[in-house]
Amino acid sequence: MILLLGGTSDTAPLADLIAGAGHEVLVSTATDYPLHKGVHPSISHRAGPLDRDGLVTLIRSKNIRTLVDATHPYAEAVSIAAREAARITNIPCLTFIRPAAVGDGSGVLLAENHIDAAQRAFAVGEPVLLTIGANNLAPYAEEAKKTGVPFTARILPREESRLAAIKAGVPDDCLVMAKGPFSIEENSGLIRKTGAGVMVTKDGGAVSGVLEKLEAGRREGCRMILVKRPLPQGECFDTYGALLKCLSTLRPV
Repeated sequence: MILLLGGTSDTAPLADLIAGAGHEVLVSTATDYPLHKGVHPSISHRAGPLDRDGLVTLIRSKNIRTLVDATHPYAEAVSIAAREAARITNIPCLTFIRPAAVGDGSGVLLAENHIDAAQRAFAVGEPVLLTIGANNLAPYAEEAKKTGVPFTARILPREESRLAAIKAGVPDDCLVMAKGPFSIEENSGLIRKTGAGVMVTKDGGAVSGVLEKLEAGRREGCRMILVKRPLPQGECFDTYGALLKCLSTLRPV
């Protein structure tokens, strides 16, 4: 059996392709938030967060022979846990990473990490719009307190996201809860509504809506800050075909 760590729109097509190649697939997602996980009869699913030890237990209990990490490109902690669990259980760990959508010369300011992005964003002195999810908001909330600059964070419309934002120090009235991807017009509307002069985002790939955010920022004269992706580790693939080809060379599952 292959363990597929999912949670993005790549989950279902990857699961169906891997199962269609003759493998049993267990799709694991951190939450039970609605997500298409494939239709092949050889696909099963479990939900709930897993740390390294939880992954080790799951791998051993389900007789997992290969781990495929297809989580979000910025889910660094999960990817580290996956590689460690694979090392401990002595199984291959393959990583699928969506191709980046933003290249050099895109006109955005690149930040090394969220701390760097927060410092740069709030130093401008204009309202800040955060489109980075709910899990890394603490540095921005801290900079907002230091500078007194107002900000808005757009996060997924689920209670665990709201609670994560509150825990990070973001007041309820600074939250916009909505599910994307969003059109250029929707992003432009939110920039105007919040009066944002700076937007912070991530490059989740073309399907994540990052290009629509950048275009909206350009139209509205909003400075754009992009948090760089963590450097990929291990065996990484940016196409389904390349990953499937590698799976075919591994021991039977």
